[in-house]
Amino acid sequence: MLALVPACMAAPPPRWTTQQAGAWYSRQPWLVGADYIPSYAVNQLEMWQEDTFDPKRIDTELGWAESIGMNTVRVFLHDLLWAQDAPGFRKRINIFLTIASRHHIRPLFVLFDSCWDPYPKTGPQRAPRPGVHNSGWVEGPGTVALHTPEQHPRLEAYVKGVVSAFARDERVLGWDIWNEPDNLNLSSYPGTPDLNILVMAMLPRAFEWARSVHPVQPLTSGLWNGDWSSPDTLSLMEHIQVDQSDVISFHSYMTPEEFTKRVLRLQQFGRPLFCTEYMARPLGSTFQGILPIAKAYRVAAYNWGLVNGKTQTNLPWDSWQNPYTGAAPPWFHDVFYPDGRPYSPEEVEFIRAITGRGGARTRKAA
Repeated sequence: MLALVPACMAAPPPRWTTQQAGAWYSRQPWLVGADYIPSYAVNQLEMWQEDTFDPKRIDTELGWAESIGMNTVRVFLHDLLWAQDAPGFRKRINIFLTIASRHHIRPLFVLFDSCWDPYPKTGPQRAPRPGVHNSGWVEGPGTVALHTPEQHPRLEAYVKGVVSAFARDERVLGWDIWNEPDNLNLSSYPGTPDLNILVMAMLPRAFEWARSVHPVQPLTSGLWNGDWSSPDTLSLMEHIQVDQSDVISFHSYMTPEEFTKRVLRLQQFGRPLFCTEYMARPLGSTFQGILPIAKAYRVAAYNWGLVNGKTQTNLPWDSWQNPYTGAAPPWFHDVFYPDGRPYSPEEVEFIRAITGRGGARTRKAA
């Protein structure tokens, strides 16, 4: 009789075994890419909303990524986009996937994010603050939705809806369920004392919602700040992330030595490793320093930022306290200027060489 129960009514499948995760990863190329937000967008909402979504610009910028050997990008979605216009949002994701596929790039989609403005709103987004890093980025879900149980079914519908729409789509690499779930943003926004408790309760539910629609792609949520030397040193939130993830993802804006230490520590879990954020030049996290290590250990590597634009992530984190309104410092993140020129030609040549795209050259924007 159990065979007659529809898949949609069946219990969510368990997370992948280490053997399943390893077999899936063995079929992938070495994954190299960037956390991508188009230069025209100040945040996830402006990237995707109908009035501002710009496929032509995305096509141009992903062409630059392809030209230096990138084969994946990490892209943030948002629950309010689904609530605003689910059919339209689904259509725009499909357009994005068509463009990315044309450039041989497979996205890792991020569903929720605990970073930056806790009060997101759809509609026209505010202009970036002069001289400030990522000043318009928004959380998803925002603090109001987290604190309002009546909104939780809407969040469940978003996760199930967007994942099920592309659950068997080979153009999608994977699903990053929640970015930095225990980040309280205290240096940029007033903190909510109970935020971590609320997110900790919802995170396993979000994994369950995603698994319930049986995606063929892996699920993950990245560790970013803590002691990962053994299971005993993990926080409660990190235990949820590790125990629920099919592949283990993490962030590291540290030196090559610290990056190596993190990789070696995370190998204890016996699963493929994804570094979903790295590269902060002034902190010693560079392409030349990190990518050779990632390649040697076959760690997927996503640097923050592809094209400098309205997010202003070329500026350092401390610009939140001291905006850079005078001479700009050396770039913190990002690879290209908006016209396609590389910030560092030597850096781009290195990326081409290590990814095997040695003879390629970037194309100027039309």
